[in-house]
Amino acid sequence: MARTLINLPKSIRRGDTIEIQTLIAHPMETGYRPGSDGVILPRDLIRHFKCFFSDGSGQTLVFAAELFPAISANPYLAFQMRATGSGMLTLNWEGDQGFRQTETVPLQVMS
Repeated sequence: MARTLINLPKSIRRGDTIEIQTLIAHPMETGYRPGSDGVILPRDLIRHFKCFFSDGSGQTLVFAAELFPAISANPYLAFQMRATGSGMLTLNWEGDQGFRQTETVPLQVMS
């Protein structure tokens, strides 16, 4: 399981546009680089990222990204969303070689 960091603002008011920052520890190997033995290292990329918000009435896609070989190791993503109410954020990373990581964090909105 990869280590992730997810940063949300400390206080959020209803209607605020907030920035969500996330970083995941992952090597992101392109599949073009030789290893120390000269053999090409297999491609190992995070290919897709999605963030969903659920407030009990359903799940809404907030942000999605498709990642390519030019992305560095330990990819950092930052995106914005409007806070309409409290709920849960579900962040999904999917990649090569069956890589999947899901994290959930509460989003607490003050009235």
